[in-house]
Order: sequence, then structure tokens, then C-alpha cells
Amino acid sequence: MSVAVDGTVASGLEGVRDAFVANFVERGEVGAAVCVYVDGRPVVDLWGGHADPEAGRPWTERTVVPFFSATKGITAVCVSLLVQRGRLDPDTPVADLWPEFAAAGKGEITVGDVCAHRAGLPYVEGEWSLAEVLTWEPMIAALAAQAPVWPPGTTHGYHMRTYGWLVGEIVRRADPGGRRPGAFLREEIAGPLGLDLWIGLPEAEEPRVARLVPPRDSFRDALAAFGDDLLLARVFSNPGGHFDYDDMWNTRALHAAELPSSSGIGDARSLARMYAACAGEVDGVRLLDDATLAAAAVTRSSGRDEVLMTPNRFGLGFMLGASFGAANPPTAVGHAGAGGALAFVDPERRIAFAYVMNDLRFDPAGDPRSEELVRAVYAAL
Repeated sequence: MSVAVDGTVASGLEGVRDAFVANFVERGEVGAAVCVYVDGRPVVDLWGGHADPEAGRPWTERTVVPFFSATKGITAVCVSLLVQRGRLDPDTPVADLWPEFAAAGKGEITVGDVCAHRAGLPYVEGEWSLAEVLTWEPMIAALAAQAPVWPPGTTHGYHMRTYGWLVGEIVRRADPGGRRPGAFLREEIAGPLGLDLWIGLPEAEEPRVARLVPPRDSFRDALAAFGDDLLLARVFSNPGGHFDYDDMWNTRALHAAELPSSSGIGDARSLARMYAACAGEVDGVRLLDDATLAAAAVTRSSGRDEVLMTPNRFGLGFMLGASFGAANPPTAVGHAGAGGALAFVDPERRIAFAYVMNDLRFDPAGDPRSEELVRAVYAAL
């Protein structure tokens, strides 16, 4: 099998290209891109395969793709920028910024608790139409009024989608301009760095979006068999039972939605460039200083996740170390995305890595596509 792979690789990193090609030849990759920065400079920028396998549309240099929860890492960068500017303190109660949030015993929940999935609000109660779910205010009001499902701060459980509304509203209230993460990203991160990165995609960019290839079996249906006794079953399709990893994510409505937990769209080049700017200058732009990034990487949650039922580790909104990629270095700070996306920065080595793809896979043992790419990067460096 032959595959067209385009892009550039610096001398000495040819093994990364070999691993990328092997993903297509040996692992059936459909369409994907990988980018690596070292010391603020791109050393790998590759793409290949099909952006739309049904239409035969190739993945090009300009292709962008949804990357699900890798969006949480972008939102976490927004939080850390506000911390760095003195607009936000992770250890203060959320209710100091958002008074309505104090309802139902939530007055002591801190910003850090919310960012580290410790707030006890992993789902939104009630029945909701998809239109309501994709509108900001109904979700914000519901979460502000809702009681936590475990004593806040006592344990952690993945706030799969509620992370976006909770952390996003914290960003909005801390930002002097009252911007939600979508606008904050464009004006404070993507604009200065020249990134193709959005939370809420403009309609003009729609033709560039790769078509996702959903898994054959429905996760929503499989989990529904367990009923509400399984917390993950309540969380996965919430709010309103609308969500699954299916063709809904190939619609304009989902691309346009501002879900700072999961509706990010962009390319590997932009994710890697953003993370590189968190650990050093990139073309004269630096997002986070050393102290801010180090503080964001302090472990706030670790051990068994009450929702995912597996061990993981979180800092201030970021996933940490090998908890989100078996090949990741212990110092990795970033976030994975459902189906296989992976993006992080290694501040000790000043390496930033990003991999995105359109063929959604869910292997409990980990995704070998991203893992082999990470291994190749560190073998070369």
C-alpha cells in the first residue's frame, strides 16, 4: 500500500516520517497530520491521507479537523493566561467571580477544583433539546443551580462536557472584556501566533474541515445498557442524551458551537505552535512564562477517575504525564482528544507535539498511532 505524505522533516527526524507513514501502511490511518516544535521552531510538519474518504478529498496543508477534548487544553491555556495577568486565582472560590454558582452547597468550590474535575458536576441534570445544549446561557444557569454529585474537592471525575461551560464561564467572568473562550482564543492566542484554531468555527472555514469517520458501534447505546447506575453512562451522552461519537460532529451546527470542552477545530501545526509558545518564544510571541506553566502542571487530581474508572492525573485544566498517552514523557502538559488526537508540551525539553486525525478509534490499551509518533520524536531527540 502506498500513501501520499506531504510536508517537511528536519534532518535527524526522518524516523518520525517513517512512523507517520507506518500509521497508514500498517494501521489503516485514513487522514492525519503531525507537527513537532523544538525550542520554538517547527522540526516536523506532515500531513497525508484523505480528509473525506467517501468523496476522495485529500488531506492538504490547509485541512483542519475537530479534535474533541484536546480542546480542554486550549481552554486551560486561556485560564493560565488570566492567572498570569493577575485576573484569576486558582485557589479562590468560583462564587467570588460567579455568585450564582454558590447555590446548592457549592460556595467553597475553587477555580482549581473545577479545572481539575473535582467540582462534582460531571453532567447537567434535566431534559434539554440539542438547540438548548448548543446555547451558552441555559447550560450555565443549570450548572450554577445544580447540587454536586459528590462532596466537592474529595475526589475527581472527568467532566466530559461540563468542563467547557464551567471553565468557560470562569474565563468569561475573569476576562475584563467578558469574552468566552472562543473569542479569547482568537484574540489572545490564535491571532498573535497566526493559528488556524477555533472554538466555534466561522462558516467561511467550513470547506476546510475533514470529515470524521465514526467508530462502527455506538458508545451511547453500549453504555445505555448499564443504566444510570453507571456514572459514565450518565455523563457520556449528556446533556439531554444527544451526544455520541457519530456523524453529528460532521454537521455545521456542531462545528459552529462554542463547546470549550470538545468542539475545537484546527490543525496539528497550530496546536503544536500554541504549546511551543507556552514554554518559550515562537517568532517573538510567548504565551506563558516558566512560573505560570509550572504552576499549571502541579498535580491537583490523581488516581482513579470516578467517571472514566481508570487512573489519570490533572493539573490546572491540563492532563499530565503518561496519564493521557503511554509514550508521553512524565513532564508532558497538554490534553488528549477522543478518537486519538494528542497535543502537549514538554517544558523540560522544550518539545511541543500535536497529532490530529479523522478516523476515530477507541483502544482501551491506548492509541498506537500517536504513541509510535511520540516514541519516534523522543528516539530522534
